[in-house]
Amino acid sequence: MAFQISSPAFEHNAAIPSRFTCEGDDVSPELRWSGAPEGTRSLALIVEDPDAPDPAAPKRVFVHWVLYNLPANSTGLAENIQTDRLPFGTKAGQNGWQRAGYGGPCPPIGRHRYFFKLYALDIELPDLGDVDKLRLLDAMEGHVLGQAEFIGTYQKGDQ
Repeated sequence: MAFQISSPAFEHNAAIPSRFTCEGDDVSPELRWSGAPEGTRSLALIVEDPDAPDPAAPKRVFVHWVLYNLPANSTGLAENIQTDRLPFGTKAGQNGWQRAGYGGPCPPIGRHRYFFKLYALDIELPDLGDVDKLRLLDAMEGHVLGQAEFIGTYQKGDQ
């Protein structure tokens, strides 16, 4: 079975419902995954927008969610999961707003892509404190057994 991530809230490469954005309730969508490679000891999730601030002239990657040490045997996250309700042992890193937890799409202009990247790791990481995406990627280096990816899109005014 291939390592994969998906959401029942929207299809791959389709529009993210506004409920999960700054124009809605700004809650995290339900996520499901399966097929983690043999030897997986933990999972990490990074949700990012490579089209910031404008898809016609992107200048940076904006990070919406950083999680690590998700249990290897976990199969997803519930909709509107709060940081204090994450699976035991899971740690939340800093997003682009310099806070832990999910921050939904809120693009200033155009239709942006949102990449939900799930990494299977051969270790459980130590507590990295107020880690951001780059520090997490550094800590994961040499320990990634596999990666699954799921993409949603959003433009303000979408229903």
